[in-house]
Amino acid sequence: MQNKVFNIQSEEEFNEVSFDVFRYQFSNNRVYRSFCDLLNIHPSDITRIEEIPFIPIQFFKSKKIISSNEQIQETFLSSGTTGSITSKHYVTDISWYERSYLLGFDYFYGDISDYVVLALLPNYLERKGSSLIHMVKDLIERSKQSESGFYLDDISDLAKKINMLDQRGRKVLLIGVSFALLDLIEKYQFSLRNTIIMETGGMKGKRKELIRHELHQLLKKGFGVEQIHSEYGMTELFSQAYSKGNGVFNCPPWMKVLTRDAEDALTIQPNEKTGGINVIDLANYNSCSFIATQDLGKVYSDNGFEVIGRFDNSDIRGCNLMVF
Repeated sequence: MQNKVFNIQSEEEFNEVSFDVFRYQFSNNRVYRSFCDLLNIHPSDITRIEEIPFIPIQFFKSKKIISSNEQIQETFLSSGTTGSITSKHYVTDISWYERSYLLGFDYFYGDISDYVVLALLPNYLERKGSSLIHMVKDLIERSKQSESGFYLDDISDLAKKINMLDQRGRKVLLIGVSFALLDLIEKYQFSLRNTIIMETGGMKGKRKELIRHELHQLLKKGFGVEQIHSEYGMTELFSQAYSKGNGVFNCPPWMKVLTRDAEDALTIQPNEKTGGINVIDLANYNSCSFIATQDLGKVYSDNGFEVIGRFDNSDIRGCNLMVF
């Protein structure tokens, strides 16, 4: 099934594989089956991918979302805040995740070995079970560049390295959480020409939350670049969407974003309307590929999408029947 998922070439193939994955998870994922039964939806009822039930992402905090009887190899944990309940993504075959992020990066940016990968992810490095750290560590190793690596507190060395590599014309990917990137440009000034700055979001209580436009304006000025790139990923997903600027994300061929009506969680909206973000991630074959997130967004006619904000718990209407 991996080859089928990662070789999707058209919307028709995506829909066909989505139906296959839905049938598999309906039969093999106990929690997802219960959810579908609660909604009285059976695979024989489904004629369009929009009709497939999307499980609320909160279930990853309280249920074991798994579609395989194989032994669990890894458990990825969300960051959360102190004292909060974290999401758990149980991984029975890590190759699904690794193949997804490697092919996804190559799809948008080319061969990872062309880049020096510098990572500024302090709050993720300081805890266990981060899927982001797993991905970036692997990208660093696969870059096969001696200069690649993680940075925690030694941002002076990081600043020197970025400037040195950029001036030498090396292709550099600096991936970091928002607050750490802001800390860096407050202490050092840059004028970069060969470096991609990629933020992964997340002030995590370290700073006042900024809207994406404000954040990117500060980062563009501080790094001296024309665009700020972004990664859209989360513990509950094996795939990532990327934005190369202006906050509009695009998905790899095995991932798709839809929006649901904010008043009726079971209704998928047409493009260009703001609603709750639903994600189909076919790389989530052994957990659940159909997830209703807590993000608000808008999908455009070219399938690009924008993240506008988040629901708070009081805003998640139409989901009461989903909590069982």
